[in-house]
Amino acid sequence: MKENTFDIEKVTHSMKEERFVEALSSLEFNLASQPNHFECLYLAAVCSRYLKNFKDAQKYLDRLLRVNPDMGRAYQELGHLNRINGKMRSAMAYYRQACELNPALIASWNYLFEYYKKNKNKQAADHAVEQIKKLQSIPNILLYISQILNEGKLAIAEEKCREFLKKNPTNTYAMSLLSDIADRLGHFDDTEILLENAVKFKPEDGELRMKYALILRKKQKFKETMEQVNILCEKFPDNLSYQAHRASEVMQNGDHEKAVKLFNSIIKKSPHNYNALTSKGHALKTLGKTDQAIYCYKSAYKKKPDHGDAFYSLANLKTYSFTENESNRMREQLERVDLTLKDKVYFHFALAQACEVAGNFDEAFTNLQKGNEIKNKQSNYSIEQMDDELQAQIDICNETFFDGMGSGGCETNDPIFILGLPRAGSTLIEQILASHSMIDGTLELPNILSIAQNLRGDDIYGKEGNYPKAMQSLSLEQRLNLGKNFINDTKIHRKNAPRFTDKMPNNFRHIGLIHLIMPNAKIIDARRYPLDCCFSMFKQLFAQGQEFTYGLAEAASYYNSYVKLMDHWDKVLPNKVLRVNNEDVIDVSVLKQELGVNHVSFPNQESVSGKSLSESLEMHLTRYFSDHKDGLPPNGLYDRVLREVEEPLIRQSLAATNGNQIKAADLLGLNRNTLRKKIRDLDIDVIRVPRKN
Repeated sequence: MKENTFDIEKVTHSMKEERFVEALSSLEFNLASQPNHFECLYLAAVCSRYLKNFKDAQKYLDRLLRVNPDMGRAYQELGHLNRINGKMRSAMAYYRQACELNPALIASWNYLFEYYKKNKNKQAADHAVEQIKKLQSIPNILLYISQILNEGKLAIAEEKCREFLKKNPTNTYAMSLLSDIADRLGHFDDTEILLENAVKFKPEDGELRMKYALILRKKQKFKETMEQVNILCEKFPDNLSYQAHRASEVMQNGDHEKAVKLFNSIIKKSPHNYNALTSKGHALKTLGKTDQAIYCYKSAYKKKPDHGDAFYSLANLKTYSFTENESNRMREQLERVDLTLKDKVYFHFALAQACEVAGNFDEAFTNLQKGNEIKNKQSNYSIEQMDDELQAQIDICNETFFDGMGSGGCETNDPIFILGLPRAGSTLIEQILASHSMIDGTLELPNILSIAQNLRGDDIYGKEGNYPKAMQSLSLEQRLNLGKNFINDTKIHRKNAPRFTDKMPNNFRHIGLIHLIMPNAKIIDARRYPLDCCFSMFKQLFAQGQEFTYGLAEAASYYNSYVKLMDHWDKVLPNKVLRVNNEDVIDVSVLKQELGVNHVSFPNQESVSGKSLSESLEMHLTRYFSDHKDGLPPNGLYDRVLREVEEPLIRQSLAATNGNQIKAADLLGLNRNTLRKKIRDLDIDVIRVPRKN
């Protein structure tokens, strides 16, 4: 929320001279007409504290946090209030939250250091003193820029940061701050250039190099990312954080077995490293070793009971059932005043899943609401801004526009874009296509979004910028080169198949751009019934992006805008998009015709010949037991095996009955409502494929 004009400097001057009554009077006068002016609310709380009107200070802060829930200084002020009143535990919780939201708050770090030192928490105290020394070494202007940046005042921060860099062009901290601004606004090329130069000026700064590695990863430059991470591990061999990041990079690059070994090495050196345990669980999950993944996640939360990621990772397995004790543990953690916002989100989504499975639907929905509310408040997403952005595509990319642009672009037919909304069935479509020998599945690629962002130009403050207008001036050569660059840049994700998929859902916004640079590319719109799609998005905690899912109103509005834009593409680019409705029949013959392939098969169709089901299971279980050194997997094996068998059994039964749930229920010997619940709980997509006569 933007601040209204007010003479803050005059008020702060009065406060510096300890004329708090005068300052508070001015603030209250302004608040009478501008009750949500959050800077006034903050200063009024500070004045009230100095005047020892603690109840009034609390009231101002309560009002402030309703307007601006992520303001770090507000939590710091709450820390001061609780400390003065002798509530040290609550005070430290608020200081911790303040530092989480705004790491440049040196006062909070100072109080945390004293508290940790007094309580002999050496690791936490060392971390606090490290942050204090770092902040003390920074010029005051950069400290101020860092503070306002963390409060979302990007335009002011950018202006002042550039002014500083003109006079101090080699200051790496200022370059890092400017890179943060660019990163938050999606200008990843600018972020990369700034951090690349900063690392050159200060190659021994591990934090800078780590940030550089992260932006390289974000831009999918995997080789370069690995190079930077290896440098970090060589320069700082005792830094387990860098070692863990290397393991994560190895995992991201597909070598999960090696990643597990690297995480094991870290855990051996640091047995209480809950983050390493959780990451190891992720690698094991991908390898299909679900029981071992569960063991890691449980070990992680036993090391750190407020480690929300571990609980959410269990929930995200989809097949794990929380015990009542575990659900109560999550409820207890959510009552903690010192729980970080990040962990709160994890716990709310995990508890929602636990409650849903247990049939406590009201509590499940309440937790989903609370988790999404936190994510929504942390986001800068605006329904109006998104509507304007999508409407701009309709206004610019009309029939006249495409007629005027004519033919051109890269003639490749390699890419198959699967787009639409998350949770609409795109993954299943990709699995079907990728099972064909001529098609590689490459998951979600950011390349089209990056091209669009680059065309947007230098307007970085959420305005329309030059895109999609910039497409009007694209020359034939530029269109050709953009298409070629897309193909070249995505080769790293492909194997040897002549075709490949890109299932980035948000590409639906850029179908006009795709058509201009790769006119022969195939496009599939994965569509799902609106209520199912929106609620499924609401239930899912996405790793990044997809801010429109953090609210039912936001999701509904986005869905409507998506349908409106897709209708427009159908009108101006007829027969360009193949629509596949999740609930309807997927006609294999249509897929064959549209995609130009001779065969479409379903995944997991390898035959098991010569052996009974019992024999095959026994062979698998023999290997499973041998994976454990003592021959014994974790307790609870019976239920875990049943869960592992249940999902494929239901999937195959549905496939055998052509998606007919009534027939499938009869086949399985289950009540129809029971089957429907299991389909929902296991998140099974039901498709009906017409049989040949």
